Amino acid sequence: MPGPLNGIKIVDLTTVIAGPYATQTLGDMGADILKVEPPGGDIMRAPGPARSPGMGAAFLNCNRNKRSIALDMKSAEDLARLRELIADADIFIHNMRMEAARRNGLDPETLLARHPRLIYCAIVGFGQDGPYRDRPAYDDVIQAASGWAALAERSGDAPVYAPTIVADKTTALFAVGAINAALYHRAVSGEGQAIEVPMFEAMVSFLAVEHLGGRSFEPALGESGYSRVLSRHRRPYRTADGFIAVMPYTAAHWRALFQAAGREDWAAEPALNDGAARAAMIDTLYERLAECLLDRASAEWQSILDRIDVPCSAINTLDDLLDDPHLKATGFFEAVEHPTEGRLVTTKPPIRFSRTPCAITRQAPSRPR
Repeated sequence: MPGPLNGIKIVDLTTVIAGPYATQTLGDMGADILKVEPPGGDIMRAPGPARSPGMGAAFLNCNRNKRSIALDMKSAEDLARLRELIADADIFIHNMRMEAARRNGLDPETLLARHPRLIYCAIVGFGQDGPYRDRPAYDDVIQAASGWAALAERSGDAPVYAPTIVADKTTALFAVGAINAALYHRAVSGEGQAIEVPMFEAMVSFLAVEHLGGRSFEPALGESGYSRVLSRHRRPYRTADGFIAVMPYTAAHWRALFQAAGREDWAAEPALNDGAARAAMIDTLYERLAECLLDRASAEWQSILDRIDVPCSAINTLDDLLDDPHLKATGFFEAVEHPTEGRLVTTKPPIRFSRTPCAITRQAPSRPR
């Protein structure tokens, strides 16, 4: 059966990662995506290893299930062609600055006046009601502005960026959820609407869930930040032959682990039975955990921890995942043939629908002419 968004037409005027990852996800769900690129192609075509120019790995991994055309926004003829495409679409999504959108007549007021059933989605750096609205924004900028980079200082390190494009990809998923909600509203009411998805606000919201902490209250009941996550001792733990991830969370987890390590004294600690008391001594608990793990190999600990039901994992590299037995059993990675790039490895859509399954029907488009 076709995906849940079968029949939905999307004109995608986005570049780099946030917009393309959002529309790829919608395309996996069955939407018909027409990617509109500038004459030189999406800037994200260049980075990474490639078999041919303009077909880099990162582009291939966030632009499947799309067709592509090249239009020059400086050309009146091409701009008119874009407006024709939007007139026939259910959704128009872009990540231009709004000043540029208005200059080209692609602002929500203009398009919704002409097409009241259109769902208009703008991914912007900053909310358009605030003083930062015209600032340029890329992932590193948003990681810094949102407080993400500075979190490392709370555990004794210098500010650091996550080694993944976390702000772009998180914002993309906010956009996917918002677009699907707007489609439901239109199905009920017949009305389209404009959606603004600001990267800055999306990431602050994302971090505030746990890290607003004591500042969630007025007056404040303490400082911001979630102490367990910010503990300087929270990291992969060294074993006799490598490292392992272990996360005792409940009192039962901690007791079982300390008993397995032969530390009945720590297992009998009264504070383990109280969540607030455990949180107050989290640095001590993590230090004890690190000490417990040193004298056995990672595989031995994995077997012990699985048996006593304490959450744990091997420290996989990205290369390890290609041979991971669980991912092999689920068929998560699959080899596909690209019409111009040859044999590729891709990931299946991670979401499963029982009635309207996601599918990969086409690979990322070659550079449009």
